[in-house]
Order: sequence, then structure tokens, then C-alpha cells
Amino acid sequence: MKRRVRTLIVDDSPSMRAVLRTILSSDPDIEVVGVAAEPAKARQMIKDLNPDVLTLDVEMPGMNGIEFLEKIMRLRPMPVVMCSTLTARGADITIEAMRLGAVDCIAKPTGGPAAVLGTAPQLCETVKAAARSTIRPIDHSPRHPSASGPPMALDRVIAIGASTGGVEALFALLSALPAQVPPILIVQHMPGLFTPGFAARLDKLCAMRVVEAKDGDPLQSGTAYIAPGSEAHMTLSGGRNGCLRLVADAPVSGHRPSVDRLFESCAALGSRAIGIILTGMGQDGAEGLFAMRQAGATTFGQSAESCVIYGMPKSALQRGGVEQEIDLAAMPMAIIRACCETMRVN
Repeated sequence: MKRRVRTLIVDDSPSMRAVLRTILSSDPDIEVVGVAAEPAKARQMIKDLNPDVLTLDVEMPGMNGIEFLEKIMRLRPMPVVMCSTLTARGADITIEAMRLGAVDCIAKPTGGPAAVLGTAPQLCETVKAAARSTIRPIDHSPRHPSASGPPMALDRVIAIGASTGGVEALFALLSALPAQVPPILIVQHMPGLFTPGFAARLDKLCAMRVVEAKDGDPLQSGTAYIAPGSEAHMTLSGGRNGCLRLVADAPVSGHRPSVDRLFESCAALGSRAIGIILTGMGQDGAEGLFAMRQAGATTFGQSAESCVIYGMPKSALQRGGVEQEIDLAAMPMAIIRACCETMRVN
């Protein structure tokens, strides 16, 4: 018999604990083993019940969710799904939580019965995916960008796609790159309210400039562009000297923005493009990365061992789009080397 995902709910609101318990218990593959109103009780329940997944409120009295998450990831790393209100403050805190190692975030169910029930499938799938994730103690020591290495060819474009686990991966990857890099175009699956804060936080921590993309932005070296979440696809128009376009078309591969749409638009650059697929659920990016590789681009996939969820990279590898699988820690140097090698070739 298939083992159910043992889940512990931590939230200071009695009504929210009840809603989350009802939703998660409705899934035959999930067992809610307990609920806790505050971190002190949750800490003991984690020891006693040994849950597979923790759902954690972002803001709680006493020790807040971030402080508790830091302790969990340092002392007893486990899959944690953050529950956040969709506010600007909640979004900023949730971004920090995912940087610290939370697998994913979900919006707290709100509204009437119909609205709450509408959130149930996504909430349950997120918890089950978290149970399948790979969690390790997180190293948050300062990064040292490889700025002293050989000059990179700045007439290239680097396109990156990520989903579950991608926030943490992108913090690690971008903070290890030097300031002078080719334009970096990024699609990270997340709600639209989160992407401005995500870009701002990366901008503070990285040597390069990081911005949320706007329609018509010209490509500039030394800049990473984050696709706005949930609003439009981000595509490249006009090649390396062109601009970014935000296109409000229907979702592709179940997502908007879609990694496939970004990669397919970058395939026109041929060997002047580098495509990278990072951790995440599903298949978004597999077809686009294949198109990039067929056009002559250098393509990398994050290794299974270093992924939180080895879904998107696996799909891209099976499709034939991944030229080389690389551990996340080795990815910055692989990017630098690829830019230097293409500079010599061209």
C-alpha cells in the first residue's frame, strides 16, 4: 500500500489551521498528523511525529516563520511549504523563506467555500511534490563572484528557466557570477506579486544588476531580467541587439510566463545563446531547450543530485535538449567557460 505524505500544519490562526487540515485531509495521499499554533509546540511535534512535510505560516507571534525555518534548516532539514498572505510584505518574507530552503510557497486560502475549494488541488499537489524533494543543509556563506577570471563574451544571451526550488538555486547561481556578464533572461515560476521583491533582493546580493523585466527593455550587459509572474510570456525580439517583449498570450506548458516561450525565442541566436534549465516540477522548458540546442546553442541542465525537484531538467534531458548536466555549485564556472569558449570560436 502506498505510504501517505505525513504533514504537520503550523499556523497561529485556528480558522486557517482548520481550513488547511480539511483541504489536505481530502487528498487520499496525504495524512495530517498534527497541527500547531506556534513554533515551540511545533518543534516538539516534529520530534514526536517525524512528519514528511511541514506547512508553515510566514508570520506568527513569538518566533516568526522565518526564524523557525532557519532553525529547522540548520538543525533538522526537511521539506517546508510556506503559507503566505498575498501582500507585498508577505511576498518579501516568502522570498526570504525560499532563499533559506523552503521548497515552495502557497497563498493562504481565502474567500467563501467555493474559493477555498478552488485552491485545494494546487495546495495538495505542492505538499506531495515537497515530500518528493531533496533537502540538504543550506550554505549561506558569502559568495565570491569569479570577476578575476577571463573576460566573458558579452555579445551572448543567457536564458534560464526554473520552478520549484529555483529561488534558492538562482540566489546561489547569480550571486556567484561577476558583474560583467551577458544579458541574463530568467523565467521563474512564481506569483506576480513576488517577482518585484525577488528581483530587488537579488539585485542587493549579486554583483550584476537585477531587475523585473518590462516590455520593450533593451538588452544590456551586466543585467539579469526576471520575467514578471502570472501576467505574460517574456520573449526576446530582434536578437542580441533587440529588446524584451511581454506577450499576454495563453499559458504554454501550463505556465505563463513559460520557459518554453523564452527558450524558443532565444533559439534564433544560435551559438550566441546559452540555455539553462534548473530545478522544478513538470516539463516546461523541455521543448524550448531542445530548439535552442538544435540551433547551435550551448545548453546545460541542473544535475539530479543538486536539484530540489528533478523534473524540468529530467524532461529536458529526455527530450534531447540538455547538452551537459552540471551540479549547481559548478554552474557559474560552466557559464563563464562557455562564454569564453564561444568568444574564441567566433
